[in-house]
Amino acid sequence: MQLYNTLSAEERAIMIDDAGKQRLTLSFYAYAKIQDPKKFRDDLFLAWNALDALGRIYVATEGINAQMSIPEENLEAFRATLEVYDFMKGIRLNEAVEHDDHSFLKLTIKVRDKIVADGLNDETFDVTDIGIHLKAKEFNNILEDPNTIVVDFRNHYESEVGHFKGAITPDVETFRESLPIINKQLQNHKEDKNLVMYCTGGIRCEKASAYFKHQGFKNVYQLEGGIINYKKQLEEEGLESKFIGKNFVFDNRLGERITDDIISQCHQCGKPCDNHTNCENDGCHLLFIQCDDCKSAMENCCSTECLEVIHMPLVDQVRLRTGKQVGNKVFRKGKSDSLKFKHSGELPYTSLATAEKPADIRQKIKVKKVLLGKAEHYYVKAQVGLFTIENQELNAGDTILISGPTTGNQELVLEKMIVNEVAATTAKIGDKVTFEVPFRIRLSDKIYKILD
Repeated sequence: MQLYNTLSAEERAIMIDDAGKQRLTLSFYAYAKIQDPKKFRDDLFLAWNALDALGRIYVATEGINAQMSIPEENLEAFRATLEVYDFMKGIRLNEAVEHDDHSFLKLTIKVRDKIVADGLNDETFDVTDIGIHLKAKEFNNILEDPNTIVVDFRNHYESEVGHFKGAITPDVETFRESLPIINKQLQNHKEDKNLVMYCTGGIRCEKASAYFKHQGFKNVYQLEGGIINYKKQLEEEGLESKFIGKNFVFDNRLGERITDDIISQCHQCGKPCDNHTNCENDGCHLLFIQCDDCKSAMENCCSTECLEVIHMPLVDQVRLRTGKQVGNKVFRKGKSDSLKFKHSGELPYTSLATAEKPADIRQKIKVKKVLLGKAEHYYVKAQVGLFTIENQELNAGDTILISGPTTGNQELVLEKMIVNEVAATTAKIGDKVTFEVPFRIRLSDKIYKILD
């Protein structure tokens, strides 16, 4: 009985591309009393693994919180696995604004003490006494009321790239930090103001609204289904968006566009930009905003110090980060003195630029191919790409595919190349290869060999 992943993220990505099936990115949550979270977790894994469902899911005695990717053709079968449980019958599945076949590459279901780390003692108040849910049109209307205070219950790196007009955007790194800050800040408005809150998909507001009602706030409201559902209703009803910018998401996409406005800046050069990245240095993994030019010049690093580290021998890199908490703590950070153009706290509602329309990232080239390696650098002036070969050989004359979320799928014939700084016709596993690439590549790009 398989209760864990047997494929690496890299292997899963190749399988997804080869399958050529449309995938949906979705999220949902439910508060409920679960007597045996471990058994619940194992039952879900068996059911979902059989449907090729992937994602990051937390279960606890208080319920479930899930962000997932599933093949579109398995949607109804997936719903059926939820309907087995009474508390998930008819549950709303928030479909992502922008789908990506690679949004999740593993099925991870973890048993936690809570499905959201809120730091609250649920025994001290009624967690079911929640605020009034508002649909998109109702939410827009209440924002125009002068007696409304709207609060963003997300973190600083989320609100920086997108938020609602007039929202209070706490300068916090975790949800639990925002609760006492907002409670103290609004102490004098418990009876005379509408406390209106929002978050990504609604789950944080579900608990926060009950907490603030317990604290004595009389008029508590929350955006039903969060920003994700808000965008869906805007499109269905032709409503004006009171949200500006991009909605940050906790998967490989790191964001989905709500409006074409870019309201944030590259943290390194100040150019209008709202694309998050993680520092390439495994001993850092700082989450920050980086434009394509800085990504190329800094090789996906947040600072010159990290740039120097990634060029060290691997044994030295490991030595430097020994004993430090790194790796999967990607979203724990978001601030550094190296980020000269980082903004948080009180944020403007001003567009700095208009985003370009991206290519449809779900359209995959259905060709037989094999993964060769990954992009390491792009020399802009010379129009030369640097790649590391990790699987099989690469030969002059091979037809190759360079693929990535931003680059799309670019096919070309390799006429000549430099292998380990010497002209050659064959590159083997472990070799560094450079050759002319007539388009910009990114560090997230992969290189494949097209098979006959």
